[in-house]
Amino acid sequence: MKLLILSSALAATTAFAPSITKSSGTALNTEADNAAPVDGDVAEPVIPAVAPINGWVPDETLPLYGLPGAVAPTGYFDPLGFSRTGISLDDVKRSREAEVMHGRVAMLASVGYLAGEAVSGPFNTVGPANDQLQQMPLPAFVLLTVGIAAAELRRAQIGWVEPDFGSWYTTLFKLRDNYYPGDVGFDPLGLKPSDAKDFADMQTRELQNGRLAMLGVAGMCAQELVNHRTIFETINFYQKVYNGANPYDACGDLTIC
Repeated sequence: MKLLILSSALAATTAFAPSITKSSGTALNTEADNAAPVDGDVAEPVIPAVAPINGWVPDETLPLYGLPGAVAPTGYFDPLGFSRTGISLDDVKRSREAEVMHGRVAMLASVGYLAGEAVSGPFNTVGPANDQLQQMPLPAFVLLTVGIAAAELRRAQIGWVEPDFGSWYTTLFKLRDNYYPGDVGFDPLGLKPSDAKDFADMQTRELQNGRLAMLGVAGMCAQELVNHRTIFETINFYQKVYNGANPYDACGDLTIC
């Protein structure tokens, strides 16, 4: 009787024991299963919030989100705080867009000041560059205005989000996420580098030349507003002063020279 009870108890307990099944997999499968990483150890790839643009990935931990343009000895120079911590990426890109485009206009203007005053050109404009725009014929002035307007409208189509007046606060003055400030796709000579580092170096050179040109053009414009002389006439005037000559010797009575 005791043996019967013991046998029944053993049979009941084996019903709750885990069943052991023979694996039908090969040794290769077993090794692969053992080598499989644990879920907690899998490193997920880091996906940037914004896709790289010309090799630049915006990084909010860096000044100006990592945009190029800082060089020695000043390094990152922003005394007015246009790109201080807390400024949005769109605002930083828009400020850089303004800097690049004004720098390009200033570089053209610096050449135009000197060339326009040295050669009269097709419209026979003379005198300081500040006074030459009003000497242009009306049709030429209209064509110039239309050309500038067309270029600006095209730039807006490339870089800016179409404004939604139903939600104007979020779309007005907003740049496209995939737009790099100043890169409007105009590169007729094919000078744009494909390498990210080379592009950043070229962008820094353009920015530095543009910054210098903006200061230079502002100085030339102010100088001509003060003395109403061309740049070369001003240089000649001060050459005489520094050489000890009287710059007014050749001037007649009551003559401005």
